[in-house]
Amino acid sequence: MNNNLDIYSMNGINNLAAIPMRREPSDKSEIVNQVLYGETFLILEKQEKWSKIKLHHDKYEGWIDNKQWVLDKRQKTKDKRQHIISSLFKKEKDCIYPLGSLVEFKVPENKKTILQTAKLFLNTPYLWGGRTFMGIDCSGFTQVVFRVHGIKLLRDAYQQATQGKKIKFADAATNDLAFFSNQEGRIIHVGIVIKEKNDIKIIHASGKVRIDKLEARGIFFEATQTYSHQLHSIKRISK
Repeated sequence: MNNNLDIYSMNGINNLAAIPMRREPSDKSEIVNQVLYGETFLILEKQEKWSKIKLHHDKYEGWIDNKQWVLDKRQKTKDKRQHIISSLFKKEKDCIYPLGSLVEFKVPENKKTILQTAKLFLNTPYLWGGRTFMGIDCSGFTQVVFRVHGIKLLRDAYQQATQGKKIKFADAATNDLAFFSNQEGRIIHVGIVIKEKNDIKIIHASGKVRIDKLEARGIFFEATQTYSHQLHSIKRISK
């Protein structure tokens, strides 16, 4: 049974470490995203077992299980101040929050660079829709890394490609975002540029979070001596 709600009057909040967001209201449906601890959202539609939501921070929409969220009853703006977890942080003995979670207590200032934060994810397995150390996809990786440094990115790679200033390959610098397309020209992948003197590399989630060589043609995978992705564009993102 559907219960249509006033989307301006009901908000939810995730009170678990990370929950799956699915394309359709079914346990068998594809996981398209993860909602991290403390993230809030508009409730667009509520069914008996599932709710369709729109995340506040990036407007991403999908379905979540009604057993895995609670109503956000905070009314005043000051009650909704939240701090982004910017390092592995433990509040209580038995409670560890994923990187990028939102909490109501103040956390230590993040003193790492964007690249240092990105390298924390090295060897994290690839997971479509993932946004945690347990599994992450390419755009979830870039979104979380930039988020803990106060930079907002949209969720999917093709959406992130609409942000920032376009940069020539020769002018690429560390922390730029590199986007890659398929044969039809559709953007399907993203990673973070690493520039070391004349050597350009990329840290990205492909099979796992890894560092590979980046060329004007695309990503060169030395193990197989092949190019795995075709470079589309490079963007410079700022706050």
